[in-house]
Amino acid sequence: MDGLSAVLLLALSAFASATLLPGSSEALLLTLLAAGEPAAPLVAVATAANLAGSLVNWALGRFLIRFRDRRWFPVSAAALARAERGYRRWGLWSLLFAWVPVVGDPLTVAAGMLKVGFWPFLLLVGLGKAARYALLAAGFSAVAG
Repeated sequence: MDGLSAVLLLALSAFASATLLPGSSEALLLTLLAAGEPAAPLVAVATAANLAGSLVNWALGRFLIRFRDRRWFPVSAAALARAERGYRRWGLWSLLFAWVPVVGDPLTVAAGMLKVGFWPFLLLVGLGKAARYALLAAGFSAVAG
């Protein structure tokens, strides 16, 4: 696989991983690092694509909240109330953990539903995701020698 194909595959995987779709961008990142691809561009691409996926979740949350009173709305009133309580307890800083498996994707949707501003969302989610990929690459480099 050439470098461009590898980077595009990583971008697709990272984007999908940040949405409610399945993906494993961390495993692909480590595979590409093991194949000798340079770390910095891989970390940048994975971070940007993963952040873009989270922005899709945030936008969906912003859009869907106006339909909360509809029967088909995908989040129960109780679940939405729990999300609001959790957000009020942990606040914006919880977005630094949007990279955490299982809870990260719903957290980004909830941020949209709770009308978290675009710039704070972008900054905190981006920082958390960049740190995750950078630490993975650094850990791989330390282990691989």
